Amino acid sequence: MENSNGDDTLKKHHGLFPEESFQSWSNYSKSVRQTGPRLLNRITSRSEEQHELNEVRARSGSEMKKNLTWWDLSWFGIGATIGAGIFVLTGQEARAVVGPAVVLSYVVSGISAMLSVFCYTEFAVEIPVAGGSFAYLRVELGDFVAYIAAGNILLEYVITGAALARAWTSYFATLLNHHPNDFRIHVTSLAEDYNQLDPIAVGVVTIICIFAMLSTKGTSRFNYVASIIHIVVIIFIAVAGLSKANTANYRPFMPYGVRGIFSASAVLFFAYVGFDAVSTMAEETKNPTRDIPIGLIGAMSVTTFLYCLLAVTLCLMQPRENIDPDAPFSAAFQGTGLDWAKYVVAFGALKGMTTVLLVSAVGQARYLTHIARTHMVPPWLANVHPRTGTPINATVVMLVATAIIAFFTELNILSNLLSISTLFIFMLVAVALIVRRYYVQGETSNTDRIKLIVFILLILASSIATATFWAVDSTGWIAYVITLPIWFLSTLGLWLFVPMARKPKLWGVPLVPWLPSVSMLINIFLLGSIDSKSFMRFGIWTIVLLVYYLFIGLHASYDTAKTESGPTKIEEGNGGYN
Repeated sequence: MENSNGDDTLKKHHGLFPEESFQSWSNYSKSVRQTGPRLLNRITSRSEEQHELNEVRARSGSEMKKNLTWWDLSWFGIGATIGAGIFVLTGQEARAVVGPAVVLSYVVSGISAMLSVFCYTEFAVEIPVAGGSFAYLRVELGDFVAYIAAGNILLEYVITGAALARAWTSYFATLLNHHPNDFRIHVTSLAEDYNQLDPIAVGVVTIICIFAMLSTKGTSRFNYVASIIHIVVIIFIAVAGLSKANTANYRPFMPYGVRGIFSASAVLFFAYVGFDAVSTMAEETKNPTRDIPIGLIGAMSVTTFLYCLLAVTLCLMQPRENIDPDAPFSAAFQGTGLDWAKYVVAFGALKGMTTVLLVSAVGQARYLTHIARTHMVPPWLANVHPRTGTPINATVVMLVATAIIAFFTELNILSNLLSISTLFIFMLVAVALIVRRYYVQGETSNTDRIKLIVFILLILASSIATATFWAVDSTGWIAYVITLPIWFLSTLGLWLFVPMARKPKLWGVPLVPWLPSVSMLINIFLLGSIDSKSFMRFGIWTIVLLVYYLFIGLHASYDTAKTESGPTKIEEGNGGYN
């Protein structure tokens, strides 16, 4: 499109916004005036699988190298999860929120995570692209929902990295017989929870960034060697710790009751974050049909067992009021007379957090790469380096954001906000799986489509009502007698009255719709156990996402969809291309 005059040009900055809407101020002004119809089009548009697998992937220029097997994915899964969650948050929650029943909190979180693993696995096998849940949601729930999820996916990864980097400083300080704040800079002029500046965390993130840019296969080799060492350290912690076990420390087992178990579960879900990074590596997997299910489900099973083992060990070693919130395992060994063992623990924790940071860096860059392929963010971020086969631009941008957050923000702020984003995304993936199985455009009748929408809305509404009642009332039970039967009957109605429109071609989640419906219920219920301030921060982030989308992302992705064959509307409407 030609510009109306020379002064009207909206200059492209390093190719960040190459789309038609950003070629001139007049173009941009016209696009903004069409925000309503364009938004409707994006809300009612879904991408096709083959479009994601071919055209969208081709926008990166170079292909990612297919050199990963189930062995790599298994160790990536283990390396991606066992880090700050078990080595730091276990102590915080056991001391102040749940007591020795923290092991049950890990069981609840583990069940929720495993249900999400099943959902992710079916998608990763059927749609093996770097976009992970963003691509899955784009195919099943449309561009707009996928964008909101994408923003929270990126937030999840940035917070994960920042939290791990700060926890890294805590255990490094323990290794040198110092308090973590000895290595942080206290700035009194900044707000509490943001005034302990952490330069070591920034240094760790920088080193991880360099490794992640070099080679995925090289990262994999380092990861599984380091993860084997990590498991040896965990076995040592369990054996040495249980040798100092005192069953009296397990009484009372539930000092804060059932509410404490679920409140801790919502925060400890942080410990399971990372497995979704494995799904982003599907594009680099040699045999996705075989390797992804083995890698994801195997890694989650091992991780849950190890978490429960370490939680039991910690609470048997010390009374809950003596558990150190910063470096609980190191302090527990010191408190039981095994001073030398704390160095082994600190080394193991540092190694574990390093591998989680590394896998997280790999995963988050691939998410951002696929999001950039859709032009929702600048397509410059989708570039894959032809020599390394890695998305260098996306890696650097994500880790710079991680370093900035890690420099300022305390771990407790990060972990709660992370859990909200993660549970929200996992809930959406479960919804997308139900839609995938029960709705096929052009085949599902209008009556069945309406029934599907009604049953999904009832499942969501009853789950939200259950979580809300849990959050506001600590003693009553009447509401559960209403909300839980509604959830059950809605899922039963979906099973009985809506015919399944699609069978999985390669690998499928069993017991659909029951397993994804349970996943939705548990994820939403855990959201009800998170504090209100975290929801306020989540709301602010969502508003930021919407503002960016309405003024930039919407128009860039609309232009891209208009010029290339791809997304198609779910139903006829007035949001078509102009």
